[in-house]
Amino acid sequence: MTTSPALLVEAFTDQPLQGNGAAVVLLDQPATADWMQRLAGSFKQSETAFLHRDAAGPWRLRWFTPTCEVPLCGHATLAATIGLAHWGLLDPGQSLPLATRSGGLQVGLDRSKAHIAHLVLPSSGLIPLEVPETLQTTLGQRIERYWGSPLGYRVALLAAEAPLATMQNPSPQLQGADRMGLVLMQPLAGTAPPLMGAPCDYQLRFFAPGLGIDEDPVTGSAHALVAPWWMEQLQRSQVRGWQASARRGGMLCESVGPGQVRLTGAAQLLWDGQINSSGAGCDPGDWLQAVRL
Repeated sequence: MTTSPALLVEAFTDQPLQGNGAAVVLLDQPATADWMQRLAGSFKQSETAFLHRDAAGPWRLRWFTPTCEVPLCGHATLAATIGLAHWGLLDPGQSLPLATRSGGLQVGLDRSKAHIAHLVLPSSGLIPLEVPETLQTTLGQRIERYWGSPLGYRVALLAAEAPLATMQNPSPQLQGADRMGLVLMQPLAGTAPPLMGAPCDYQLRFFAPGLGIDEDPVTGSAHALVAPWWMEQLQRSQVRGWQASARRGGMLCESVGPGQVRLTGAAQLLWDGQINSSGAGCDPGDWLQAVRL
């Protein structure tokens, strides 16, 4: 029986049993997409990350939900970074690029706190759209602004007084493009949760039933998408975002250049061990086509 190292990290939280769980698998050869998809279905995490590196090449990273491969995933990238550190492949204060379907993503570890990592994600911008009446009816809340994005997510801004944290999950009623990724967000003030020494500025929830995720606990790609808008509103180069899911968590979001956002967050290692990787196969050509720096 062949085995591969694997672990489960709860990302974007400094508390155990919170945040967003992601399995991370370290491969000694580029496994087939079919095997990775079936394994992700067995793990039943919102994403499973697969890491592989040729002897002289960069680290390659792919992400699978229980039902499909996705082009970008923040929390599983944070989890993969923590995994590399746990396996002795990334040192405190060190950074490196990961080749992915969204191009090269720079990741790194905090110099003094091994459970804190950062990653730079692309931020594709928001495209204003007309508010759909069907979505407003589904939510039972007034939508103040509504956007699309090149990432495929739709984004709706709710008023500060809307009960976002306690709102019923709308995934079963979502239609059209909203099913592939819907961000609901609102400003925070007063009793905002603290994060890394300061209160959070906004909070959101994320639903993607079209990707097999009724609600994602803490979504790095969603924060990378909307954080520049909040920075513009608040006239700051960094903001703190909170995700008001049942497994809550958050991250520091900083602008590091046009279309680039650095996310910094804590993570908790839940378990690590070995999985049976018999039957994983080997498909180098698929990996070379799927990822790039």
